[in-house]
This record gives sequence, structure tokens and C-alpha cells, in this order.
Amino acid sequence: MNLTVTASIVHEIYQDPDGNYGVRFSPATLQNDPEVVTLLAELSEVYQAKPTKGYASFVSADDSVYADARERGEAIPEPEFPKLLAHWLTDANSFVELSQQVARLLQQQLSNYAVGEAGFLLLADYEESGDRFLLVGYLPVREGVMVQPDLSVHKAAQLDVGKVQLAARINLTEYQAEADDLYYVSFLKGRTGRKAGEFFLDFLGCVERVNAKASTQQLVNTVQAMIAGADLEPERAQDVRKEVYEYCGEQWQQGEQVQLQSLDQRLVEQGAPSLKSFAQEKGLDMPDAFPADKASLRSLMKFQGQGGGLSVAFEQKLLGGRVEYDVQTDTLTIVGTPPNLRVQLRRFYGMND
Repeated sequence: MNLTVTASIVHEIYQDPDGNYGVRFSPATLQNDPEVVTLLAELSEVYQAKPTKGYASFVSADDSVYADARERGEAIPEPEFPKLLAHWLTDANSFVELSQQVARLLQQQLSNYAVGEAGFLLLADYEESGDRFLLVGYLPVREGVMVQPDLSVHKAAQLDVGKVQLAARINLTEYQAEADDLYYVSFLKGRTGRKAGEFFLDFLGCVERVNAKASTQQLVNTVQAMIAGADLEPERAQDVRKEVYEYCGEQWQQGEQVQLQSLDQRLVEQGAPSLKSFAQEKGLDMPDAFPADKASLRSLMKFQGQGGGLSVAFEQKLLGGRVEYDVQTDTLTIVGTPPNLRVQLRRFYGMND
């Protein structure tokens, strides 16, 4: 996994004997040496491999989720983290200043919720697969023994990256584009418990969202990319598309969400490649469950488009058979027109037989 790290930093959150939380700040960012890059690459891989993630976006006082509270006349405070992020992205603050402000905010949240233990807050600004991300992770520690250069042995706290449970990744590219995306923030939904999960979302100023259309289209795009990458025979590729289409259609009909794990298992049982493994390999964030959007599902089985007075739609299985497309000349050739269209065309040319 190739990461281009711009800046990263670690601050320590500790507890005193009375159980109060304190912060020990790092005064500068980490050097982008091989050890740091390896750490961030490992953390990114662990994050991607976590089986359960939620998807969210920042919330503001005028958000629809607070509609009932506003009607009751309740005061709704603006979350702090999005404001800190916005100041940093407009160069009002340095990365070190941002990280220290976030660390103070985390200290306050830990005290308010009385959850969590001592650990290290890690922030990393990096690029991967063409997108820019901010990773925010609260890493647990484990006691270990290290051998120093003089061969003396000392007890030391080590970052337990493999057991991270509280972490989120903000897609800054999507966030700054102000696209209609309801989950540019992904976060771990592990075994931390409901209270811990709510604490971390509140700390980030986020609310979990579901976007059926975007989620379904993301699934369709991932399936198409997986088929292309596996270089499947046309008939086998069509079977995979049909399997995904039928499963999602069944879930939609029953009013149930698409479960990525169930879909993946169904594909593997039919001898198809693993969709989850493909997504993890490519670093694609896919929701574990989402309601299907029927209109978006059609693009899995059909090509369709309109513009300039022309509307065309045909099943994907016809491409390479009755339908040919020349990429160089942007020419679509159709052999055999639908009966009702053929009648209209023949009448237009005076052929009334």
C-alpha cells in the first residue's frame, strides 16, 4: 500500500492516580523516516482490514438530525472538531496547532464520557490512490521490553496498532469538494461498545449517515472493477453481475439492507472472486450494510444514456454480440432493431409491408 505522508504527529493521553485525564504534547511533527512510514502503512492496512465500519459526515446546529430538538427550543452547540479542521485547511493553523487542539478536545471528551483508557492520539495527513486523507486514531498501548543501542534493556510503552478500535479517516478530497456525499468520514465500528462509539463520533462532530444511491453505485462500480481485474469470460462475468443484481433486488423487495458479508459469501460460493477481498486490496471504503437503490442497480445489467435528442439503452450481455462499440470513433453499431422501432423506421422510409 503506497502512502505519501505529508505530516503526522503523536500526543499522549494519560491518566493520573485519581483517574483524571491529562495530555503530553509533542512539539513537532514526526520525521517521515522509514519507521514512521511503516507505522502509518501498517495502521492503514489494519484500518482497511477491519470488517465493520460506519460512514458519517460532519454535523452542524442546523442539520436535519436536530430538527426535533430545534422545535423544542433546545440550544444546539456547534461541534468543535469541524471548526478546527476548517481553520487548518484554510492555513489559519499549522498541523501541530491542529493536532494539539484536537488532543485537548479528546481529553475533554474522555473526561465527559468517562470511557477509554490512556493511549496515544495519532493524526496523519497523507495521500493514497489519488485522494487526500486525515487519519485520526486513538491507539492503545502495551507494555514491552526494548533493547537499547548500548544493549541495556528497558521497559517501554509500545503502540498496539493491531488492536486499534477508535479511529476515523476523513477523505479531505471529497470533503473540500463539497460534494453531495454523506460518508466522507469512515470510522471503525468494532467491539468498543455503543457508548464508546458514540463518544468518538461526538468527539469528531459527526453523525452516521446512509446514502442508498451512492452506496449502491459504489457497489456497482466495485463489482465492475473486480470483473475487469479478474479478466473473466463474458458469460462468467454476466453471471457475477446477475448474482449481485438478484441479491440486491431481493433485499430491496424485502425492505432489507444489502449486507456486504452475505453478498460476498454468496459470490464466493458460486465460484466468483471475493468482493470484500478485492475492495480491501484496492483500499476501497465500502459500507458493510446499506439500503439498495433500485435505479442505481440497473447500471449493473444495462447501459443507458440520453442527450442531444438520442436515448439508448441495452443489456450489457449484448455488448460484443448484437452491439459493438468502437472506442476510437465513438461509434455504436446495433445489429437487429427492436420490432416496434423497426416498424417505425420502415414506415418512415415508406416501407409499409
